[in-house]
Amino acid sequence: MMDEDKYLNNTSQQFGEATEVKQAMNSDSPAPTNVNEPGNEATETAANVSEDTVVPTQDNGVAATEAATVDTAALAQMSQQIESLKAQLEERSNQYMRIAADFENYRKRMVKEKEDLEAQVKRNTITELLPVVDNFERARSQIKPQNDGEMGIHKSYQGVYKLLVDCLKRLGVSPMRPEGQPFDPNLHEAVMREPTDEHPEGTVLEELIRGYYLGDRVLRHSMVKVAAPKEDMPSSEENQSPPANS
Repeated sequence: MMDEDKYLNNTSQQFGEATEVKQAMNSDSPAPTNVNEPGNEATETAANVSEDTVVPTQDNGVAATEAATVDTAALAQMSQQIESLKAQLEERSNQYMRIAADFENYRKRMVKEKEDLEAQVKRNTITELLPVVDNFERARSQIKPQNDGEMGIHKSYQGVYKLLVDCLKRLGVSPMRPEGQPFDPNLHEAVMREPTDEHPEGTVLEELIRGYYLGDRVLRHSMVKVAAPKEDMPSSEENQSPPANS
């Protein structure tokens, strides 16, 4: 019995200590907070945070709208600049093509004018030399050497004549050969007409002054004698006087 009473006393004592500890803990813990109370600091803090959160959201929307407007305006301006640059590029390209075409035409025209000028100078120079050739040819046809001295002189100027003719050939000069051909006013110049029945009318009978070509163009026309139809002679009967009456 004494042991049981002792055990019960110890248990009651322990239980009492535990109760006191629990009460002390309850007294130390803060009182429960009512979040719905107007003066509650937690409620005010949450409200402030919520207000701060809502205001930036509206500002961000306005800023985004303004940024989109600015981007659209900048894009439109850049598009206009691109179109303007494209137009300028096309205009410069057209100008370049026109200038290039004009320069090419100018170059071709200058080349042609240069060639024509060179041909004209060559033509005029050779034309001035042709009378010298004519004189050499007349001398060859008319002078008949009678002795060795005259033959030496004849050979010497004929050598000069040959050199001159060879030089003209290298320049593109070639003589005409009109004898026996039909008269062509583009090549020949008729200075004489000879009645004949041996050749058709208009046939070149003789070349009096030789004509020349320079390349494929006429350098000097040939002066020629042309065949003409032979006139019928009056009959001898018409020329005889009638017999006298006895």
